[in-house]
Amino acid sequence: MANKNVLRLKKAIHSFNKQLRSDPHHLAYMGNKYHCPVCRTGLSYFNPMSSEYLQMLDDSQHVFSLFAYETINILRYQCPRCYASDRDRLYALYIEKRLGTNCQSRYNMLDIAPTEALESYLRASSCINYRSADLFNPKADDKVDITDMNIYTDGRFDIFICSHVLEHVPDDNKAMRELRRVLKPGGWGIAMVPICLAIEETLQDDKIQTDIDRWKYYGQNDHVRAYSKKGFVTNLKNAGFKVNELGINDFGKEQFERCGIHPRSVLYIVE
Repeated sequence: MANKNVLRLKKAIHSFNKQLRSDPHHLAYMGNKYHCPVCRTGLSYFNPMSSEYLQMLDDSQHVFSLFAYETINILRYQCPRCYASDRDRLYALYIEKRLGTNCQSRYNMLDIAPTEALESYLRASSCINYRSADLFNPKADDKVDITDMNIYTDGRFDIFICSHVLEHVPDDNKAMRELRRVLKPGGWGIAMVPICLAIEETLQDDKIQTDIDRWKYYGQNDHVRAYSKKGFVTNLKNAGFKVNELGINDFGKEQFERCGIHPRSVLYIVE
């Protein structure tokens, strides 16, 4: 028994030293209170939301409280190691839960406007043939307008991720129909936008045009609307999707807390 304990200790020390060499700042955030499922690191804390972003909301007198938004953890927003946001961590939890880690087949996935941390996680998966798309990011695999993805044939992908993109798109209904078109029958997608629970109907007004007004009403200067929950779900259904809402009861309170995901978070899975 003593020899086994010594062996385990040596392995733990070797693993720690290897991680420390690759990330010399590891000591600052190492711990076991939290866990990032994107970089699979044990953490003592998550970083809060950027103070610059909060300052912009305050300066513009944003009309809704951040506590009225559905999936956001202001105090534990970002992983200090890989910089994955709380929603990135939620996606990683679901993808591993649904696909597992030892796949017999690989799934074609389209990631619209990828984030660096989640992209690294997905590209490393043995279950996924990954492809990224973005209209402006030169690092993306494909330059694509989400409202006209004619470079992809019907049913090209088994899975898509469209996270915090549609609030930037003037014709979001057309974009949703395109996502439906490129999804294979029986496929599924992660569709997420900022959802304000303080409104019953989606807020979109042609008079809201200036940067400061968009910050005030939409929460960012490049957003063109503020989604209500009902408005978002209705649009997805009108595009031909079945919508599943997964929350804390589906993942468990302990897992949400450990991964820094707010209890008010909801993951929208479309099929």
